[in-house]
Amino acid sequence: MQISKGLYSLELAVPVMGNVTVIHPALLVDEQGVLLVDTGHPGVMPLIQKAFEDIAVPLKALDSIIITHQDIDHIGSLSTLLEASERPIEVFATELEKPYIQGEKRLIKITPEAIERAMANLPADAAPEMKAAFRNRLENPPKGPVHTILEDGQEIDRFGGLTVILTPGHTPGHMSLYHKASKTLIAADSMVVTDGVLEGPIPAYCSDYPLALASLQKYTEFDIENILCYHGGLFTNHVNQRIAEIIAQNVKG
Repeated sequence: MQISKGLYSLELAVPVMGNVTVIHPALLVDEQGVLLVDTGHPGVMPLIQKAFEDIAVPLKALDSIIITHQDIDHIGSLSTLLEASERPIEVFATELEKPYIQGEKRLIKITPEAIERAMANLPADAAPEMKAAFRNRLENPPKGPVHTILEDGQEIDRFGGLTVILTPGHTPGHMSLYHKASKTLIAADSMVVTDGVLEGPIPAYCSDYPLALASLQKYTEFDIENILCYHGGLFTNHVNQRIAEIIAQNVKG
């Protein structure tokens, strides 16, 4: 889906534990190349290739990847993309997330207890080979190098202008991006769209839920006409007003 000139939402329908989940990485294009924001789950390289083809953007033009945070559904195909590329790809992330993305530290949400819960949620009729592969993926998550650190408030002078917004809480170094040209917030997992309604962060998926809520206050500094959530997709209905409502509801709570 094209959001504005040079800004797209890739809609990837990913099979996960017997179900299909749809994720929405952002793609930005300019005369210099292509930037992908997050890389989906492990094994979604064919879906990414197809999404590029559908919008007539050559995958070989990809020169930059921003990883908003360490979760496996965001870093999953990073190494595959880097290995398949015919050109150098610069990978960006925040300082706090870098060691997790690079595999120097264990992903904070992939604890032994979390792995056992995930295994228990697999379909009862799942083949033993599939179960073993799933466990191995969780115990040995993909990793990739981070070349460049992004900091809060940093301006990226490409793709119509991007502002880095550090929004910790979902993970300690989670970031969002504001696309100036289209007034679009690329929210990553700081917010979600559920049944067409913009909602705040999901408590169960946050490393620090109160901090995730507090981070939303940063969005009030921006004039936002569109918000792209990794889970739920695009929301365009009075975005600034809806964000203010979510903040107010949680302050009252």
